[in-house]
Amino acid sequence: MNASMLSYILLSCLLLSVQAEYCGVREIIRYTQRLLDDSSVSCPCRQTATSSCSCLPIPESGHELACFVDGTKHLMENTSSNPVITRLYWTFQALLDRSLCKRLAHSDQCQYETKGNVKEFLKKILTTYQEIDK
Repeated sequence: MNASMLSYILLSCLLLSVQAEYCGVREIIRYTQRLLDDSSVSCPCRQTATSSCSCLPIPESGHELACFVDGTKHLMENTSSNPVITRLYWTFQALLDRSLCKRLAHSDQCQYETKGNVKEFLKKILTTYQEIDK
């Protein structure tokens, strides 16, 4: 097989995968699980305290992606540099910007009734993506 044939096949596969719905489910579940296992990201949610670990939005249905973007951005800005959080943030941002994951309604406004600590926020990401994976 020559190089041009190989590049044609790779390009075809890429185009097919781009057309398919992309939610990044397994990748997001893996990263979120890694963060949940890392005890350094856990701290209490205090509505009044201006701690570095303030409360994160627990999204209402249909607003998950926008809230996941907001929450991971907040984590990125307020915790010591963590490449996993950064990766999650950029993945959520790309999914929101490009409307790639049709299963998550695309509202670019984060709406929530409650806020939670980092672990509760991460568990919400995990359960949301585990539902998609079923």
